[in-house]
Amino acid sequence: MSHPSPADKKIDAPLRVNVAGHELTIFLESPPLIAAMVEDIRTARDRVWLETYIYLDDMAGAAIGDALMERARAGVDVRILYDAIGSQSTASEFFEHLERSGANVHAFHSLREALWRFRPLRILNRRDHRKLLVIDDRVAYFGGMNVVDAATDRAMGADDLLPTSAGWRDVHVRLTGPQQQEVAESFDRSWRRAHGEPVSWKPRAYRKALLATGAESIQFFDFGPGRAYSSAPKLFTRLIAAARRQITISMAYFLPVGGVLRALWKAPRRGVLVRVIVPGESDVPIVQHATRHLYSWLLRRRFRIYERQFNMLHSKVMVVDKIWTVVGSCNLDARSLYINLEFMAVIRSQTLARAMNRVMQFEVTRSKRITWQEYRERSLWRRLINSLAWMFRWWL
Repeated sequence: MSHPSPADKKIDAPLRVNVAGHELTIFLESPPLIAAMVEDIRTARDRVWLETYIYLDDMAGAAIGDALMERARAGVDVRILYDAIGSQSTASEFFEHLERSGANVHAFHSLREALWRFRPLRILNRRDHRKLLVIDDRVAYFGGMNVVDAATDRAMGADDLLPTSAGWRDVHVRLTGPQQQEVAESFDRSWRRAHGEPVSWKPRAYRKALLATGAESIQFFDFGPGRAYSSAPKLFTRLIAAARRQITISMAYFLPVGGVLRALWKAPRRGVLVRVIVPGESDVPIVQHATRHLYSWLLRRRFRIYERQFNMLHSKVMVVDKIWTVVGSCNLDARSLYINLEFMAVIRSQTLARAMNRVMQFEVTRSKRITWQEYRERSLWRRLINSLAWMFRWWL
């Protein structure tokens, strides 16, 4: 494993990049992100819209909650859309307290809704995995971080300890600029769908996930099942197929299936170097077992595989040819690609790609590279467990 240089320590601080007339601030850890969100929320005058998969009543959740309630009492349009399953460890009294302050709070696909609509399997299986924050017409946040204090060893609730690699690594973006309105529109569409209201379809080019041209661009995509959403598999397949030199993937849950997996397998045949960074110790062990089953296939195709040490890796980022950066809530697994509701940004910018490659290289310096020899030395029993986990890849 490589040893980090002193300069590597600076990569923990937020990074600032200008892209296509927008200022992007890249957050890599939870504490500075939560502090920035609280500061922005307290300046809101018209609206604060929050959408998240997990909202915990921990230090981060309380800080965000206090800011939201203060703004709601001041007459600001405060909306909170949280996933009922992702936030199930948070007491209902916490959300009721938010509602009493004047905030509009909605639980996405709750058990009550599943029973009332007589579709328990379909409703409970489809989750809102998005993470958005919209403040007035000025600021938008998106990425992979939930409203969770991921800096502590009890960030997943009172009864669930994080792995010993506490202090999660992730990527979240603060955006200011004209396309902030597109993030607001995405939230509005998600809010209306959650309430059963009709939503018009986006243009065909958007739903087909066609990529923009030009030197710099920012595109936002709502992923989900059905023709009303953009297709996550099409987007990832298109970007992977377009790669000519290098693809770097940093994923909390890496279980590519279908056309995405086939596109990845073909990339090295064109001379593309594919690097994959995954957690060394995952918060979902069965997913990690299934991912490790892939190692033999990937290593035979000259992929470079790295397992992040010391900290749980929770990011969902892909950088292609030092040009394209994909960042958001979507993992490369069947659930994110085909079932859940996700939000992703596809950003064409050499400046941002360089910055994100610095982040990826930092993760590599803190990782253990998996070689063919190291993989072959793993016990038969461990490989059998990995194989069994892989059989459930479409349901994980």
